[in-house]
Amino acid sequence: MVALKDILLQVLLAGSAVVLIPLFYLGFSKQQVIRNNHIDKVNYSFTVTCVLSMLFCLLFALSEGSETFPLSLSIIPVTLAILYCTLRIGAALSLLHILFYFLVAHPYNLYEFLIHTGILLYPIVWLSAKRFKQNTSSGQMRTIIWLISAEMMVSGLLRVISASSETALSPAFLILSGLGYMTGALVAGSLSQLWLERMKHYRGMEQHLSEVHHYYITETEKLHQILNAVPLSIATVDREGRIVFVNELMKKTAKEQLPCTSAHNLIGQHASQFVEQEQAGKMEHSIHQAIAHGEANVLTVRYGSNVFLSRTVPIYAFTQDGARIVPGAMLIIQDITELEMLRSELDNVDRLSLVGQMAASITHEVRNPMAVVRGFLQLMQEKSPESLDHYYRIVLEELDRANSIINDFLSLAQNRIAEKEESQLHDIIHELSPLLWADANLRGQSIELMLAHNVPKLNLNAKEIKQVVLNLARNGMEAMNEKGVLTLETRTDGDKVELCVHDTGPGIPMVKQEKLFEPFYTTKAKGTGLGLSMCLSIVERHNGTITVESEEGRGTTFKVAFQR
Repeated sequence: MVALKDILLQVLLAGSAVVLIPLFYLGFSKQQVIRNNHIDKVNYSFTVTCVLSMLFCLLFALSEGSETFPLSLSIIPVTLAILYCTLRIGAALSLLHILFYFLVAHPYNLYEFLIHTGILLYPIVWLSAKRFKQNTSSGQMRTIIWLISAEMMVSGLLRVISASSETALSPAFLILSGLGYMTGALVAGSLSQLWLERMKHYRGMEQHLSEVHHYYITETEKLHQILNAVPLSIATVDREGRIVFVNELMKKTAKEQLPCTSAHNLIGQHASQFVEQEQAGKMEHSIHQAIAHGEANVLTVRYGSNVFLSRTVPIYAFTQDGARIVPGAMLIIQDITELEMLRSELDNVDRLSLVGQMAASITHEVRNPMAVVRGFLQLMQEKSPESLDHYYRIVLEELDRANSIINDFLSLAQNRIAEKEESQLHDIIHELSPLLWADANLRGQSIELMLAHNVPKLNLNAKEIKQVVLNLARNGMEAMNEKGVLTLETRTDGDKVELCVHDTGPGIPMVKQEKLFEPFYTTKAKGTGLGLSMCLSIVERHNGTITVESEEGRGTTFKVAFQR
């Protein structure tokens, strides 16, 4: 009975190497003892339990009296550590096993050293370790049974030899004790192998679950970033129409533009708060159609001066048996206020274009009878007394003025594509300079040219640019008195080439500057109000801009900027 008790206790101590692993594993995890990701916490825990197991086995075996048949099963945790752990851990445990013997045993004995350490079979265990790790679970079981059997047979044989010379134990007791120790060792080793394999299996499942969880978190974060980066207001709702998720743009839109009663806490609220009460029923019907029938719906929502396009899309999910369900829907709200304004403007442009074409046709037809009237007036003037010349002159001037207005209007109404070619702006100015000088001399004025040296060639229609320069220059001369100075300046500003026309006239009030480029608006007594409108049309066809800078009493500057 004493021997049986010793055998059972040795088996429990040897098997504790793997039974205690979960306890140490959880302890290390909570305390975060292991900070190096390259060290497996299972191996670390297994190493600690193996050290404790073989120490307790040696203490128990070496503390027994000589009347028993003590064998240390500490070789079992050492063997398992060499087979399962890394080379470094196996070597460390082997040295600790030998060291523990010399710390515990006293006096030292060669037979006892060989029996309790099992050092004779270390080479076989080390040679089997590499093949063991590559083997199947059943093959590993066979290897462990073979190694433990060999170790226990050698230790038992050595124990029989040492016991026969020291004590008078019966052969039957020695045989039964040896078989008991071998059976216990095999049971402890086999169960330990099964337990380790089960732990490896669950450890693999845990690692896989951790990877899946990390992948899920990463993909969820990516999805949130994508939804927040999309320039659309997005919200998801459950089957009851309550908000589950909103992106950042939806939060901003709900706060600033939508009639939301609780824009700061949208989660859990009903999606009908995105619209006014009059349209809440339509929103609920749209969500119901998406969830119940899987239909995508589009709803136009108006709130104040803003127009939104709300698109409701069903969200699909799949059950374990592969059936498709609709757990909710997604609302995509897009601000189309500018789009609606552009659409309205395009309609107006189409109508104005039609009106312009009709007006151009009418004005073109009006010129013919006006030319006939002017011709007959000239004939009548030749046959009339000289006292009536003053009236004829007034009528002819008004006819010429009307014809000038018609010409300017036709030029403004023509929406033709200008043929452009590379031209030097300075060449255009030099070609016009004799005409401008002649006009300035008649008025008693002067012209200054300040042309930059580094102005590149531009893609221009020379005929139209001449018209722009001529109109701006004559406007400036008409605004000045005698001795006025008109300055034509060119310069480069970054990727732009600027033409500045500056006069020393009285300037234009700020109220009038805002209307200068409107058709038929003029500050001159006999102006048509179409000159600057025509200049603006030409400059815009050249992808340029025209601005005015004026200060009363200090003159006016028209600045035309062309892209290089």
